[in-house]
Amino acid sequence: MKKALITGGAGFIGSHLAELLINNGYGVVVVDNLASGRTANLSSILSHPDFTFIEADICDLDALKPAFDGVDWVFHLAGMADIVPSIEQPSHYYNVNATGTLNVLECARSVGVSRFVYAASSSSYGIPEVYPTPETSPIQPQYPYALTKYMGEEMVLHWSQVYGLPAVSLRLFNVFGPRSRTAGAYGAVFGVFLAQKLNGSPYTVVGDGTQTRDFTYVTDVANAFFMAAASDVSGEAMNVGSGDHYSVNKLVELLGGEVVYIPKRPGEPDCTFGDTAKIERLLDWRAKVPFEDGVAMMFKYIDNWKDAPVWDPKSIEKATDVWFHYLGDENKQ
Repeated sequence: MKKALITGGAGFIGSHLAELLINNGYGVVVVDNLASGRTANLSSILSHPDFTFIEADICDLDALKPAFDGVDWVFHLAGMADIVPSIEQPSHYYNVNATGTLNVLECARSVGVSRFVYAASSSSYGIPEVYPTPETSPIQPQYPYALTKYMGEEMVLHWSQVYGLPAVSLRLFNVFGPRSRTAGAYGAVFGVFLAQKLNGSPYTVVGDGTQTRDFTYVTDVANAFFMAAASDVSGEAMNVGSGDHYSVNKLVELLGGEVVYIPKRPGEPDCTFGDTAKIERLLDWRAKVPFEDGVAMMFKYIDNWKDAPVWDPKSIEKATDVWFHYLGDENKQ
């Protein structure tokens, strides 16, 4: 039996990947500090004999090392997300997303793992010049989160080049689905909208809502990680996207409800749309869940957002003040 380790495995994507691996006969070790992940996300496999949970922080090298004993595959998904906190706490984001990645790489290298797959971010493209955006597009991060995630990717690919670590990096676009975070900083549109719907509040749509996002369902993304590990591809970065893009107005139409509009934010692209030709060619991977079906499935889990913060224009303005201040105050209205 192959043994896989998932950092951040109690989180949104990591928990779906853990289930996929267990269901395919792999032993799974999840390492998570539970800062944003939850053991409840792993409830379906917590008691499985081939599953192990270790509460540890990737920044604590001594606590991390024992988790790698006998590990064949490593999936590195642990990290700090969100834009505003990264602007406020750049050192913390560097420590987790860059130094933490270094720790995971060195632990993986020390035990000679056969595969290493990194969760990178499409935010590293910044405001792209080409759509759909290929992997050859310029890297131009707009804030510390995007920068530190890209620094992690650079280390992963460098370790592949220098040390022969069989590693790949997956640049994720806008992943959505059950178990996405319901608390914390103002962020992902699905969490914001679902909490608003439960509360009977209007959706806070940024700008005029015509901006589009490459919404990709979480089970498709988990499958991309699995297929990347099962392949012999190494030293490559690949986009993971839906193969299409959808407007925020379309999402609101599917969810149903009233809308209020808030100012457009600096440093955000009008479109995210990944060119997936490379991953289709190298891994024969394609997203399978249509956007409309994914949104419909989210309704089944909407009660997960009953305790989530309900954002309104005033609270969003306060939460994003730092965003406007550092990324272009002239855009604030």
